[in-house]
Amino acid sequence: MNFDHEPADILKRLGELRRADAPTHGGRVLSYVYDSGLAELDELAASAIRAVQPVNGLDPTTFTSVAVMEREVIEFARNLLGGDADVVGTVTTGGTESCLLAVKTARDVWRGTGSSARAGTPRLLAPVTVHAAFQKAAHYFGLELDLVPVGLDGVVAAKDVIARFGDDVAIVVVSAPSYAHAAMDPVVEVAAAAAEHGIACHVDACIGGWVLPFWEGVEPWNFTVPGVTSISADLHKFGYAPKGASVLLQRDRDRQRAQYFATTRWPGYPIVNPTILGSKSAGPLAAAWAIIQALGTSGLAELSESCARSTRALRDVIDGIEGLRVVGDPVGPLLAVASDEVVAADRRVDAHHWADQTREHGFLLQLQPSLVQSDGTILPATTHLTITPVTESVLDELSTALRSAADEVRGIPAVSAEVALAALPAEVGAALSAPDARPLSSEQAAQVLAAIGLAGASDGLPERMAPLLALIGALPAPLTERLLTELLARLVEPTS
Repeated sequence: MNFDHEPADILKRLGELRRADAPTHGGRVLSYVYDSGLAELDELAASAIRAVQPVNGLDPTTFTSVAVMEREVIEFARNLLGGDADVVGTVTTGGTESCLLAVKTARDVWRGTGSSARAGTPRLLAPVTVHAAFQKAAHYFGLELDLVPVGLDGVVAAKDVIARFGDDVAIVVVSAPSYAHAAMDPVVEVAAAAAEHGIACHVDACIGGWVLPFWEGVEPWNFTVPGVTSISADLHKFGYAPKGASVLLQRDRDRQRAQYFATTRWPGYPIVNPTILGSKSAGPLAAAWAIIQALGTSGLAELSESCARSTRALRDVIDGIEGLRVVGDPVGPLLAVASDEVVAADRRVDAHHWADQTREHGFLLQLQPSLVQSDGTILPATTHLTITPVTESVLDELSTALRSAADEVRGIPAVSAEVALAALPAEVGAALSAPDARPLSSEQAAQVLAAIGLAGASDGLPERMAPLLALIGALPAPLTERLLTELLARLVEPTS
């Protein structure tokens, strides 16, 4: 067969494209990627994916290997997370799908059927720090989103969550830990109260599920806690599997069956889907299964201890940097770092300038904007670090980079919202800040992006992200979300 392009040329171009990506290995990116540091695990995962490349995960009765692998992954996860024989589950395509399905299940159980059916809009209750996937779930599945303010350390008071319980609450979500601040929510208290009120309690352990079982000093949070009805835990995070693989475990088979969609009311084959996707690759499942087989609990424990050592070391480094502070009392291999407002302004280090400057030293940290909560309190802007096993191999270089970057930006004030808005062309700023501004069309949004220097997003985001994050904090959330939507949408539009 004659190809339009030779396979070798195609792979060569792919290699060129990949060179423009942030590095996925070597500990240079402290978010998004979870590098075990073990090349043999990567090779094992690649081989497992290739072995099932043509398999359709839609039908485990036809491709029986899918059923066996999923069964064994679920069994391993159930044992790791304290479940008994009543805990069953599903492998999903990632944390977002796990979260969506947990909410969809709770909504359908809350609605009921027949004479027990309920009308009205169910409510999803959670701390404001809950992962944004639950905002998406509420939007997709028609639940009212009720977010409870947290303290400046990212910790929510159990009484503040419980006080909002009511008959319309279909699900309460707590995190183990939260992504933004690595704060452990009060799972025991909330789950107990939820059980008394007949409310589903979901523990979002997407980031912590495969590492917290080996972490010291963690309060109970898994299926050993009465009242916990479901848990999400991502295999492609600290399970070290390729994207995207996660597990959603649910207590009680009858409850879990509400997660499924099934129909025979069309002229094709019977449809029975436990997840949102129908046809799907078996590759991530096979890779996750293979890695679990290789590591077992002892291997996961060893990698977790590496994360713990590096996390302790980096916390000591940051505690020793004048002008910065670690937010709260983080749990797990995550850190949120903010400017230390107690320090004099000329010695203070802005967390976002620090992150931008650290990039100049070869490491990518994740900038997180400030947030005004519903009670008027403001969660400060922070910089996020995710620590993985490979971090230990670059710990000395990373520590030096963090210290040097802080020295280089110390005393430089944060980019203020007023300055960010003032930097816009006058007509753009006026239009954006008008209280009665209409939703932007795609063309108008593109013009605004061009005005703030983001017209060429296909060439990458600005080298300095602090001004952009300040602008995000300065503009109304719906407007910022509209602009970011346009930015990402145009990123993949054809250029000719």
